[in-house]
Amino acid sequence: MKLDNPVFCALDTTEISRAIALARDLEGRVGGIKLGMEFFNAQGPAGYQAVAETGLPIFLDLKLHDIPNTVAGGIRAVLPLKPAIVNVHTAGGSAMMRAAADAAKEAGPERPLIIGVTMLTSLDQADLADTGVSGSPADHVRRLAALAASAGLDGVVCSAHEIELLRRDLGPDFKLIVPGIRPAGSDVGDQKRVMTPSEALSLGADILVIGRPITGAGSPRAAAEEIGKSLAA
Repeated sequence: MKLDNPVFCALDTTEISRAIALARDLEGRVGGIKLGMEFFNAQGPAGYQAVAETGLPIFLDLKLHDIPNTVAGGIRAVLPLKPAIVNVHTAGGSAMMRAAADAAKEAGPERPLIIGVTMLTSLDQADLADTGVSGSPADHVRRLAALAASAGLDGVVCSAHEIELLRRDLGPDFKLIVPGIRPAGSDVGDQKRVMTPSEALSLGADILVIGRPITGAGSPRAAAEEIGKSLAA
């Protein structure tokens, strides 16, 4: 998947009318959109298809995490929707990730990218310690990303602070999808490991996931345009 615009806008809503309106408004200003589990749980495949009619590539952010057979079944279930990207949790282990990657191949050349979630950008080192994980966030993410690559995934979701490490570890073709992106001066909200769009792109990110700085703006289209200008500068 080659994109002229690396920005995917996160449409964090359960309302189908708002999701469609935002997607239409952002057409030509972003490279794609992200629909998360809250939207998919509320609106299902029919809601997804209604948004997909705008023609924008869709990152279906379901964060699948279960036994290998169940996750493979979940991937197969969404293949008819033709998402550009679907993700799973790397914490599910090698067998689960391999099952997801193999299931996606059943769609042939138009298969979605299967991406592994490493460590949520709302977490920091103290949160890792609370769950019994020792070491730094960078070490944890590198370990999970290497596991994802060996299991046949196309890339991972990581914070901007791991981009350089993962690009060095895993090479230029491994996809790095980076949430927690905030334009300079934006409210970071519940994100703890953030960076500006131009900084993340310069470090080697493939896709920048940006939500509230666009969707919460008075004019989402204008906000997306400004981000596009900052990346072109």
